Amino acid sequence: MVITRTADRLAWFNAAAPAEAGRQLVACCAVDEWAERLVAGRPYRDLDALRAAADAALADLDWPAVLRALAAHPRIGERAHGADPEARWSRQEQAAAAATSPDPATRAALAAGNHAYEERFGHVFLICATGRSAEEVLAALRARLGNDEETERAVVRAELGRITALRLARVVGA
Repeated sequence: MVITRTADRLAWFNAAAPAEAGRQLVACCAVDEWAERLVAGRPYRDLDALRAAADAALADLDWPAVLRALAAHPRIGERAHGADPEARWSRQEQAAAAATSPDPATRAALAAGNHAYEERFGHVFLICATGRSAEEVLAALRARLGNDEETERAVVRAELGRITALRLARVVGA
């Protein structure tokens, strides 16, 4: 059965078995303890309440948990593989942003930037690519290479929060 209205999807999510609700949430942010906290906080009155709880849970994650979330994201400009919701959403997010640029020079610059970023920070470059061109993503990547570790961790958490918020909206049909 396909549920389409936001109120109906939210009601479904609030009433779903914990394992099913958790599976939906892990597709948004691949950290079990984050998903478990949100499942335990049900019911949510609306998407804003769910997003607020998600933001609070994300803020409480230690850095190793954030790294687990990052490990579930493909490099910017690379295509996520698989049929699971997380892979589908990643492909949509990057395609919508033109982060998978057909321009060979931009693709090469993104690949080089990804490599430099991973060498500098030890994890994948994460950005909410939705609504951004490949050139904007590349400019952000280059700018963030100048961040110190503490600043970059704050930016990564903010970007993870943006991506998670978009995906939560998909879970509840908004």
